[in-house]
Amino acid sequence: MGQPVSKIRAAKLELYRKQGKIHAKAVSGRFNSLRWLCVGLTQIIFYGACWLNWPANGQLRQAVHFDIAHEKLYLFGLVLWPQDALLLALVLLIAATGLFLTTALAGRLFCGFLCPQTVYTSMFTWIEARVEGDHLARLQLDRGPLTLNKIVRKTLKHVLWAALAAWTAITFVGYFTPIRELLPTLADWQVGPWEAFWLIFYAAFTYVQAGLAREAVCQHMCPYSRFQGVMFDPATRSVAYDSKRGEPRSSQRRSSPAGDCIDCGICVEVCPTGIDIRDGLQYACINCGLCIDACDQVMTRIGAPTGLIRFASENELAAMPRQAWFRRPRVIAYAALLLVFAFLGGWTVSRHAELRFDVLRDRGVLARETADGQVENAYTLQVMNLTEEAQEFAVAVVGDGKLQIVGPNTVSAAPGSIAPLQVTVAAPAGALPAGTHALRFHVFSPAQPALHAEEASTFRMPEATGR
Repeated sequence: MGQPVSKIRAAKLELYRKQGKIHAKAVSGRFNSLRWLCVGLTQIIFYGACWLNWPANGQLRQAVHFDIAHEKLYLFGLVLWPQDALLLALVLLIAATGLFLTTALAGRLFCGFLCPQTVYTSMFTWIEARVEGDHLARLQLDRGPLTLNKIVRKTLKHVLWAALAAWTAITFVGYFTPIRELLPTLADWQVGPWEAFWLIFYAAFTYVQAGLAREAVCQHMCPYSRFQGVMFDPATRSVAYDSKRGEPRSSQRRSSPAGDCIDCGICVEVCPTGIDIRDGLQYACINCGLCIDACDQVMTRIGAPTGLIRFASENELAAMPRQAWFRRPRVIAYAALLLVFAFLGGWTVSRHAELRFDVLRDRGVLARETADGQVENAYTLQVMNLTEEAQEFAVAVVGDGKLQIVGPNTVSAAPGSIAPLQVTVAAPAGALPAGTHALRFHVFSPAQPALHAEEASTFRMPEATGR
């Protein structure tokens, strides 16, 4: 019954090996231009942001700096601490829902234009083309014998790849160890152990992923390509081949019947993952649109309308009316989640304060009466100093004038630390009705009036006891 499993696996392995390394043909067009625009913008941000400075406390510091040693993230004028982890979670949720929404509307646009694997593969391929020539020259060089020309070209290519990977790793580490401090230590071979590890790891990772693995990452490693289908529906627009117009294929368009596809195969030649879009939607397709650029050029040369390969949905290819986005449940769900997370993120940023505190009541003794006729409630204030300087904070009670703080009402807090303060609030017995009364604690810096915060709590007045 059928072939043995070992033979089937061997056949698949042999088929994959016959495919060999993919050397995609270069093509010009609107999608290729947009792709390179995305490469340029993302890399200007990545390579350039670590060199920006920002004024703070009368001096300049790196504008974007993940200061792990001191548990701080500098983001221009914003300083985030571990207590701001909620904001990071919201940013990740916004990115995820934005990706899902984009996929539901227009397929894997992120993969084709913004994915780091796509961006760096494009950069490494560009270097390869400058050194070894166009796709045919590269293919011939790979298949040819080992000559001096081949050794020189291959060596030069790998040296340039290694240089780009090394600079990418230096830039990456430069966001954690300030780049202007990192470079002198590199020149003197005095980098710390963790910097050395990440420099080597990230450089090797970039070199292998973008230079050697390339399309194999999209074909076999990327998890997103495996579950993207659950975000698609018949109205999702992605790169698609119009089989009704293109079939049957014929290199002689005068033959009858014949579609517009002349079976030139250029859509396969320009594909960075080596698929044939005419076989339908495939998980390895990254929606880069290069096959659209190539096919449009062929259609223009033969005098046929462009758009044989285009961004189209399953419904459009079936000549069904286009479905409005607000009639698609998954799009509405993704858009609603995106708006909710964006609102929560904006609200969290707007409430970001450099002074926070929590009020904890003494649950063991809600209230106690002293010998001098005072009723006392005990509290613990956890005061968080999220500034970059040591601060002296004072505490006051806001509300009924009968409530007063007894004992110490000041606390010192180091930068980015939490300082506990035991606070006792008292009122004369009988001054307030029995029961629970609202009060507010006001914590402020006498030296910086703008640095203040308030939190609500309660004061418990017990029932009067007979004497």
